[in-house]
Amino acid sequence: MDKKFLKLSKKTQNHNTMKLNLLKPIGVLSLSLAVLSCTNSSDNKDKMDDLSVNSKNKENSLLKDWEGDNDGVPAFEKMALDDLKPAMRKAMKAHLEEVDEIAENKKPATFENTIEALERSGKLIDQVHTYYGIWSSNMSSDEFREIQQDLSPELSDYSSKIKQNEKLFQRIKTVYDNSQKEPLDSQEQRVVDLVYKNFEMSGANLNTKDKKRYADINKKLAELYTKFSNNVLHDEENYVTYIDESQIDGLPDSFVSSAKKTAKEMGKEDTYAITNTRSSMDPFLTYSDERDIREKVWKNYYSRGDNADDYDNNDIITEILQLRDKRVELMGYENYAEWRLQDRMAKTPENAMDLLMQVWPKAIERVDEEVADMQAIADKNGDDLTIEPWDYRYYAEKVRQAKYDLDSNEIKQYLVLDHLEDAIFYVADRLFDFKFEEITDGSVPVFHEDVKVFEVTNKTSGQHIGLFYLDPYARKGKRSGAWATTYRSYTSFDGETDVLASNNSNFVKGNENEPILVSWDDATTFFHEFGHALHFLSADVKYPTLNGGVRDYTEFQSQLLERWLSTDEVINRFLKHYETGEPMPKELIAKIKKASTFNQGFESTEFLASAIMDMKFHATDPDKIGNPSEFEKKTLDELGMPDELVMRHRTPQFGHVFSGEGYATGYYGYLWADVLTADAAEAFADAKDGFYDEDLADKLVKYLFAPRNAIDPSKAYRLFRGRDAKIDALMRDRGFSVN
Repeated sequence: MDKKFLKLSKKTQNHNTMKLNLLKPIGVLSLSLAVLSCTNSSDNKDKMDDLSVNSKNKENSLLKDWEGDNDGVPAFEKMALDDLKPAMRKAMKAHLEEVDEIAENKKPATFENTIEALERSGKLIDQVHTYYGIWSSNMSSDEFREIQQDLSPELSDYSSKIKQNEKLFQRIKTVYDNSQKEPLDSQEQRVVDLVYKNFEMSGANLNTKDKKRYADINKKLAELYTKFSNNVLHDEENYVTYIDESQIDGLPDSFVSSAKKTAKEMGKEDTYAITNTRSSMDPFLTYSDERDIREKVWKNYYSRGDNADDYDNNDIITEILQLRDKRVELMGYENYAEWRLQDRMAKTPENAMDLLMQVWPKAIERVDEEVADMQAIADKNGDDLTIEPWDYRYYAEKVRQAKYDLDSNEIKQYLVLDHLEDAIFYVADRLFDFKFEEITDGSVPVFHEDVKVFEVTNKTSGQHIGLFYLDPYARKGKRSGAWATTYRSYTSFDGETDVLASNNSNFVKGNENEPILVSWDDATTFFHEFGHALHFLSADVKYPTLNGGVRDYTEFQSQLLERWLSTDEVINRFLKHYETGEPMPKELIAKIKKASTFNQGFESTEFLASAIMDMKFHATDPDKIGNPSEFEKKTLDELGMPDELVMRHRTPQFGHVFSGEGYATGYYGYLWADVLTADAAEAFADAKDGFYDEDLADKLVKYLFAPRNAIDPSKAYRLFRGRDAKIDALMRDRGFSVN
C-alpha cells in the first residue's frame, strides 16, 4: 500500500523529540510542556559536553549523547540512580539558558527564530527525562522515590520559568498575531496555534504577582502528585494476600502456577500470592470459590490510598482540588473543568457531561439485569447470599457459561501471549505495511532482561522506521496496568528522526517454558497499547509539538485497533490452543461473538462512574466537597449507582486524575473516543474487504494515524469518514437501545 508516512529521505542527524512530560509518576498522567520538545543543537554541543561531568569529575551516565544505530539509543544498561539528580538539574539549567537566548534575541520575532528555535531546544532535558520515566514507571524504588520527591518541585519551578518568561511569550504572541493576518503553511500554523494556546492556558498573560502565585501553586501540586502516586504504589506493594493449597479451588492452573512463583519470589514458600494489582485481582475474583478471600482481595484493591493511615490520599486530593481551583481562578475561569476542556474536542464540561449522561441510564439499567441473572444462578446453586461487589465477576462468569455456554478459562487456552505478539505484528503488516523483527544480539541496551526490542521497517520499501521496546511482565517497582510511551518521536524539520516506541504491561510470569495465558480483556488491552505504538511509529509530522495530542482524541486510535483482535484472520491464525496448537473452534468463536455485549452493564457503569466523578470533582466548589471518598459515595448514590459495583478507579487511587493533569477532567475522553471507535468500526465492517480493506486502511493511516496533532481532530475524522461520528454506533456496539 502507498502509505503517506513512508520515510524516503536518509536520516541525517541525531534528534531526541520525545514529548517532555515533567512530572511523570505514572506514564502519561502528567503536566506536559507541549512546546518543549527537542532536537540536536550543534550550537550547544560544547556547553553540553561541559555539563556531562559531575562534581566528582565522573562522567554522568545520563548526560552522555545517545550512541549507536537508529539515531542513537538510550544507554539503559549504564543508567545510575546516583546520577539522576545532578543530571536533571544540569539539564534544566541548560534548557533555561537556551530559552533565555531565544527570548533575548534582539531581532524581530519570526517563526524561524522563535517557534522553530523552541522546537529545537531542550535535547538534554528530554534525554534525562527518558531515564527518569523508566525509574518512575518501570523500576521504582524507595531511593528513587526520595529523589523524585526532591526533584518534583524543582521541575515545576523550571516549567514555570519557561511558561512565565514574559519576553519569550511576547515573541510567541508576535508570531501568532502576525499569522492571524498572514497565515502560514498548515503545519507551521498549527504549531504556532498550539504553542500560543499552551502558554496562554499556563498563565502567560497574568500580571507579575499572579504569575508568582501561579508558579507557587504548580510547585505545590508537583509535590502532591508525586506523593499521591507513591502512596498508591506503596499500597500495591504492601497489601499482598497469601493463600494455601486448600484455598485455590476454582482457580485456573496457569494462575495457580504464577501465584506460586510470585510467592516464592517474595520469600513465602508453599503459599500462593495474590498481589494488589488488577492483573492479579481480576482473575482471582473471577474464578476463586473462596468468597471470604474474594472479599479480602477486593477490599485490598479498592481501598488503595484509602486506609486512614500515613499513605491515605484523601487529604492530598482535597488540597489538589483546592489548588487547581485557585490557579484557574487567577485566569478568570469559573472552575478547573471549564479551563481544561476549552482545547479538547468536547470544548465544554456541559458537552462532556451530556455524552456521559446519555449512556449512564442505559448502563445502570443493564447492571440491574446482570445482577438479577447472577442472583438467579446463586439461588439455583443454593448459595445463601446477596450479590456483593466481590461476587460480581465470579457470578458473571457463571452467567456467561449458562447463557452463552462460554467459559472464560476455556478462551484463555487459546490466548497465548507469544501468539498475541505475532498477531499484533500481523495487523501492523496488513494495515501499516510495517515489519517487526526482534533484535537478539544485544546491540540495543535494555533496562531489564525481560524487555524485548524489535526493529521496525516499511515492508515494501525497506525503509527503517525505528525501534519498538516491549516490556510485558509484572515485577516489584513497576506500576500496575499497561501503558505506551516514546523515548523519541518522529519529526522531519531538521532531518528525519527514528522513532523509539515502547509498550509496557504487567502479565504475571509462569514457570520457565510455561506459556502465559491471558484473558480476553487482557488481550484487548495488549492490542490497545499497540495501537498507541503504531500511532507513534506512523507519525508524519514536521515539528515535535505536533506529536502531542488532544486528550479526548488520542485514545481513539488505540481503541480502534482493539477491534482487529476479534477479526477472523487474527482468530484463525493466532488464537491456537497452548497444548495442541489447534486453532480456536468455530463453535467457540461463534459463542464469543454472540456474547460480545455480555457484561456491558458492569464495564460501562464502572467506567462512567469514574468519568462522572472526575467531572464532578472539577466542576464543584472544592469547599463544598469535604472528604473526597464521602463525596464520591454521596454523588454516585444520588445518580443511582448500583450497590454491586464501584468506580473503575476509586477516587483515592485515581492516578489518571490525581497523579498529574494529563487526564484531569479528561477521563470522559475514553468514551468520546469510543464514539469515534464504534463509528469507524462500522465503516470497516461495511467495507468491501471488511477490516482488511486496503482503501479504507490507507485512509486510516493517512488521516487518523500519520497526522498526529498536525490537523484538527474533528477535521481529520471527517476526512476519514466523510461526516462526523454518531453516538448510535456506540449504543449498538454495547447492545443498548438507540432512542
